[in-house]
Amino acid sequence: MVMVKATAATYEWLHQEFTDGVGDTWLCVCFVQDVPPDEALRRIGVVAGSPLEGFGVAAYRARGGTALVEYGWGAIVHDRAGLLSEGSAAAAVCVTIKGADFTFHQNGDLLTTFSLYSYRYREGAEPDRLEADVTDLGLHIGGDEPGFADNPAAAALALAERATGVRFSPAAYRRTALVGSTEHLHPYA
Repeated sequence: MVMVKATAATYEWLHQEFTDGVGDTWLCVCFVQDVPPDEALRRIGVVAGSPLEGFGVAAYRARGGTALVEYGWGAIVHDRAGLLSEGSAAAAVCVTIKGADFTFHQNGDLLTTFSLYSYRYREGAEPDRLEADVTDLGLHIGGDEPGFADNPAAAALALAERATGVRFSPAAYRRTALVGSTEHLHPYA
């Protein structure tokens, strides 16, 4: 079986799900390799089944692991990707009016992180680890030329899949997820 690499088009549906009618996006997602949904929630301090009165996380079983989708503005799943990656790998994408960032951790170590609008300023233990995929997905506009990727949020989600091997499909998103409140976690608490 030939595996087709994820593209921005693969995740346009998820980007649109979290974009309002005027183009503002509030999306924070983390793909966690080979970790089941209940364990992923436990690692970030979220109790599955806790009441959602405002902010929370939904953990979906996806091919190759778990996709965590955050409801709120705190970037909990992005900021705790290192915890999620213990004995595994985790890639998080967070796009809001405050910024647009990608981070990739493996075994608790930050390998690479960058703004979707300034790849050249990437950081981490292996900042160039995903460079071929970043370039292939159009997230890195070459040289000193100004310019941005056509759809950086969807392209970053495709990069998260390529980095972790976790594929999150619309069918998986429609399935029932484990959910839990994040209101007890910083910055909400």
